[in-house]
Amino acid sequence: MPCPSATFTVWASAWLVGAAAPDDVLDALVPWADAHDVQAADSDTAHQTNLPAPGEPVSSPAFLLAALRRAAAGRAAAGPARLVLPAPGDVRGLPGPGAFSTAAITAGEGVLFPDTGPGGGLGIVPTRVADGVLRWTVYRVPEPGPPPEFVALSHAERELREQVRQSTSVLTSLGIARHRPGVREEIAAALRARPTALWPAGMPQQALRVLQHADEVEAILAAAKVDDPGGALSASAANARREALRPVETAVRVARRAAVAEAVRVLASSPLV
Repeated sequence: MPCPSATFTVWASAWLVGAAAPDDVLDALVPWADAHDVQAADSDTAHQTNLPAPGEPVSSPAFLLAALRRAAAGRAAAGPARLVLPAPGDVRGLPGPGAFSTAAITAGEGVLFPDTGPGGGLGIVPTRVADGVLRWTVYRVPEPGPPPEFVALSHAERELREQVRQSTSVLTSLGIARHRPGVREEIAAALRARPTALWPAGMPQQALRVLQHADEVEAILAAAKVDDPGGALSASAANARREALRPVETAVRVARRAAVAEAVRVLASSPLV
């Protein structure tokens, strides 16, 4: 569950209200890939945003920021940027059927700017198109869909901890959570290998704590899905493991969305710089 979308949601929101400089937004994307490019999903979106259409030379994130600024000009009532982290069976936050929703489900993430002009909103989905290259594809979103589900950050944090506890208990009772030599080192290595996300000044401390905890739980989930060498699980045991871990995966997504939503709320209310 990579989250360059979380980084862009927070930084672009801060930039749009004048609480961050454009270079700060671009610098925050650097840890996620060696190179970033931008393209509109279709010719209509290209016409609306002045971004390159498919088949044309790609643009850069600086032009994406310019497109967002133009789209949001004069829209004082525009809704806040929204992080979406869809998964099979969990499409909360998506605006409904459409190209953006399909792409976000495939990627497992995306950013929705639900009301950026007369044509509706814009959705942005990052995907890796080559080694070290992250492409941000921009979609028109005519209808933003229902308001996003509100989850208090404190509730999301408690629920994440509780789901970790319950799932650990279930895995132990199934005999699946056996100690595997080196598993702590695997988790630590996974966390070290993860890009170090950069956040704006004024980022709420609770949101930072929840995002860090979500990263840690995600690394534990990855380790929990690895079979002991030479000891592959039976089909029934593997299915039981998937079912035990599914609530934790959901709790990680909910916690990340809640943390980013709180950060956007706080930063959007910051005085303009």
